[in-house]
Amino acid sequence: MPYQHVSVLRDEAVSMLNCAPGKIMVDCTLGGAGHSLAIVEKIMPGGALVGIDQDIKAIEKARQVLSAYSSNIHLVHDNFVNLPSVLTRLDIDAVDGILVDLGLSLYQIKFSGRGFTFAEDQPLDMRMDADTTVTAAAIVNESDPDTLERIFREYGEERWAKRIAGRIVERRRQGEIVKTGELVEIIAAAIPKAAAAKSRIHPATRVFMALRIAVNRELEVLERFLDKAIDRLAPGGRICIISFHSLEDRIVKHRFRDMAEECKCSKELPVCICTHKPKIKLVSRKPIRPSEAEVRINPMSRSAVMRIAEKMPDTV
Repeated sequence: MPYQHVSVLRDEAVSMLNCAPGKIMVDCTLGGAGHSLAIVEKIMPGGALVGIDQDIKAIEKARQVLSAYSSNIHLVHDNFVNLPSVLTRLDIDAVDGILVDLGLSLYQIKFSGRGFTFAEDQPLDMRMDADTTVTAAAIVNESDPDTLERIFREYGEERWAKRIAGRIVERRRQGEIVKTGELVEIIAAAIPKAAAAKSRIHPATRVFMALRIAVNRELEVLERFLDKAIDRLAPGGRICIISFHSLEDRIVKHRFRDMAEECKCSKELPVCICTHKPKIKLVSRKPIRPSEAEVRINPMSRSAVMRIAEKMPDTV
């Protein structure tokens, strides 16, 4: 099955990254390479693109899409949290722009067969990188009730986390839960019918999101990445991050605000006496969202928000 993905906020991202000939840019999440192609077309001649993805299928797709620019691109199968080491291996000290799209690709959801969707009965996998070891099945079948409840509540913001965790533990006494269909049935049975009827989303939505986040350690990776990424931006370089749920966006929002803060003094002091200097400035105080036209064409973009920051010129 061909790798499919529709790039969200593509034109807005290219514009906000200040793409121009000769610049060095990084696409940390290649996906279907739609963002990358748009970036490469703007940074030629003389530019260079580093493309990273932990899904080998995305690397293969990007190699095809970007074949006309093969001498100007570096495609790397890795997790974007390792951006500093990737750049070091490529002998690149600093880059002019970094893009991160934290959403799943259409291929991963519909065609990967890794259990990202509850619309089909698939193995409980949910690994973005098939070379890693922890699967959703391992978490579901090996975690104690308290751990399952915490994962569902913290990562999925699931109101019925305790009930669902209890039903999972009860069900797995009959044997391992290995398919998404089995898990969907357990979740549906655990949530009160009245509550499920009032909800506008599928009963399994939050639990599946929570498991995917836990399997791929997405929030931890994002937090670790942010500090490292800013350090590898050239002065005046920009970072754009597109997130799709509140947990991710909250991390980006708070970290950007913290790094853009001009003073770390206690609010009780009448004047600033610290020597703190901000690392970045916020390009837009409010996040950029898809237009109504984009949402009509690509409903998956509905929840996307993009935040942009720029490296201060006096920080290295």
